[in-house]
Amino acid sequence: MKPALLLCLALSVAACSRAANVGQPPELTSPRDTEEFLAMTNPPLDLPPDSGRPEAAASLWAGTQSSLISDRRAAVRGDILTVVIEIDDRAEISNSSGRNRTAGDSVSIPQMAGIPQRLADKLPEGASFDDLADASSSSSYKGSGNISRRDKLTLRVAATVVDTLPNGTMQIEGTQEVRVNFELRELTVSGFVRPGDVDRSNEIAYDRIAGARISYGGRGQITDVQQPRYGQQIADILLPY
Repeated sequence: MKPALLLCLALSVAACSRAANVGQPPELTSPRDTEEFLAMTNPPLDLPPDSGRPEAAASLWAGTQSSLISDRRAAVRGDILTVVIEIDDRAEISNSSGRNRTAGDSVSIPQMAGIPQRLADKLPEGASFDDLADASSSSSYKGSGNISRRDKLTLRVAATVVDTLPNGTMQIEGTQEVRVNFELRELTVSGFVRPGDVDRSNEIAYDRIAGARISYGGRGQITDVQQPRYGQQIADILLPY
């Protein structure tokens, strides 16, 4: 199949998928289709053994999370904790560079064992060994650059422990979807957390998540309008100017 035909087919499929959303708000993802739900419904296999005594169920010193004195912080697969995202980063970089160089060369052979005098009559009119070559060059360069950027984001999202590594580090994943009219905002967070970094409120700051992957975006009519068309994106890739 020709590449042009494949391209037309791909564009047609993409257009059909967009046409299906005309006049309809974007669909929300089912919570049961996430890795978080799978972690909640499949608890770890190393459950604490039960003593089997009847009074153990009524004891205040039970090791379960329902106990009054138990640690309520997330610790095993399926537990939930809150990720606090407060990003307020600012970067300002300014630099400048300059270069200036001037060079000149002058060559003449007025005396060289009488050879210039013997050859002077054979040179074209106006030519002379007294000014054999005279060259000069000059170059100048100046550049400057300035970068100013600021990112600010304040969010809170619940994440689920999806796995516990052999060293006790927890792998977490969290998703959040908010739909307002015809625009859907999506927030995802994932990474690795040490149990000791989770505070007593069962919260953890984003800067304590190793390998943190935080995404805040959306899809819908507004996002679709802000994106360039497929033809423009392909032209930007292919055109050299």
